[in-house]
Amino acid sequence: MIDDIQADAEERMEKSLEALGQNFNKIRTGRAHPSILDGIRIDYYGAETPLKQMASINVEDARTLAVSVFDKSITPDVEKAIMKSDLGLNPSTAGDVIRIPMPMLTEETRKGYIKQARAEAESARVSIRNARRDANGMLKDLVKEKEISEDEERRGQEQIQKLTDTYVAKVDAALGVKEADLMEI
Repeated sequence: MIDDIQADAEERMEKSLEALGQNFNKIRTGRAHPSILDGIRIDYYGAETPLKQMASINVEDARTLAVSVFDKSITPDVEKAIMKSDLGLNPSTAGDVIRIPMPMLTEETRKGYIKQARAEAESARVSIRNARRDANGMLKDLVKEKEISEDEERRGQEQIQKLTDTYVAKVDAALGVKEADLMEI
């Protein structure tokens, strides 16, 4: 029973960490990386379709992405969707290939991105703590129903706290890597 609660809490904490990684990918650094475009969706025959399902996204050089759309007729729509995204990118079309140069980051934009990264990390920490709170609540319910003893509850809470500390440390490590990546010139 306690193991099930712990496994559930660990699964939720792992999902929080994965979500943080996806959110960090949306925060742009000075280098070109295909995951920057992961959030872009294009209206394709009435369905919102992710860009990565409609095109191949390649890194041409350290500061340029090349997008080759499979259906050439929607190339202008893809270009408009990239421009409208909140990523601050200006694509240019050359034939069938859309080239996206990554603008240089100024000190001010770097600091803004670091603030955004810290906010994402804090929301991941909150999510992890919520998983801990829910697990501890389940343990308390088991004690009330006399299914486990108070000693078992205390042991379970200690295990969940260790798990929480581990995942919070992983969030802090990921934030450190992202901050270093953003401050790199």
